Amino acid sequence: MINSRILAINPGSTSTKIAVFEGSKQIFLKNIKHTSEEIGNFERITDQYEFRKTIILEELKNANIEIDSLQVIVGRGGLVKPIPSGVYEVNEALIADLKVGVLGQHASNLGGLIANDIAKSIPGARAYIADPVVVDELHDLARISGHPLFQRQSIFHALNQKAIARTHAKSQNKNYEDMNLIVAHLGGGISVGAHQKGKVIDVNQALDGEGPFSPERSGTLPVGALVKMCFSNKYSFVDIAKMITGQGGYVAYLGTNDAYKVETAANNGDAKAKLIQDAMAYQVAKEIGAMSTVLMGDVDAILLTGGIAYGKPFVEEVIKRVAHIAPVQVYPGEDEMRALAMNGLMVINNEVEVKEYK
Repeated sequence: MINSRILAINPGSTSTKIAVFEGSKQIFLKNIKHTSEEIGNFERITDQYEFRKTIILEELKNANIEIDSLQVIVGRGGLVKPIPSGVYEVNEALIADLKVGVLGQHASNLGGLIANDIAKSIPGARAYIADPVVVDELHDLARISGHPLFQRQSIFHALNQKAIARTHAKSQNKNYEDMNLIVAHLGGGISVGAHQKGKVIDVNQALDGEGPFSPERSGTLPVGALVKMCFSNKYSFVDIAKMITGQGGYVAYLGTNDAYKVETAANNGDAKAKLIQDAMAYQVAKEIGAMSTVLMGDVDAILLTGGIAYGKPFVEEVIKRVAHIAPVQVYPGEDEMRALAMNGLMVINNEVEVKEYK
């Protein structure tokens, strides 16, 4: 059989999502859940590699998908060195950094490793990663924090932001590289990026403490108060870290990270829920406004995406504050599997130049 299919692999902390595409058509999707007991058997995330790969191969076999029919395997990129956006073929340098976890240990580090091992068993197949969270295209001005001991970092929802930006450009019969866009990913974390001619020249570091607060992250906090709290002897490093990521935002104010529950409560007259929901929308709009200055007001469109973009009241609150900047388009949800596969399809169609990780 001539191999012509794309396998997308997206490992998460307690699950592994896989999907198979023929061209742009998805023919198989599976979200493989892993119990805490299964994951707990491994000391390090990289130790889970063989366990997860075996399950993936079993699921493909059960779905009657022949391994030899796969031409491209695209894994979710992990916490490697900061790199420009694009598709990278898995090589020895990338494998080494995925195993070490240059910027930290995360299940996504397994994506490229598993993709590479599966591809090696298929004649003519190739393994890639695409737009990992560490995509770094920041303008030099955006790196300056205000003190030389601190440098701003680019860690954001690169895969979804780039995919949505390309989707929008195509809908306008334009090239992504010819447009200026502001993309706001609204999910468990929130990132707002300034896309200038195909590069994200500024974006808030959404992972641990910059930009708008989100359902479970605190965003930018008052620095003086944070420093005092750190040295109050009341909280450990772990306590503070959880306040910033995991137990901030909606969780801290309302006891839930479920944006739909907050929206429902607000609609039913819960004044506090409405206040906090509107405050988050306010901060998102303010960040979009800031990014419009980065693009010097030359903005073709503002794109709202991610799970929270399904929330009509939230979206309306954002739009009324930013509509004067540029037309707003809403692309609710996120489809990381399709985004990975479409990067693979661009490789097959020679629409993108594969980059070398060094």
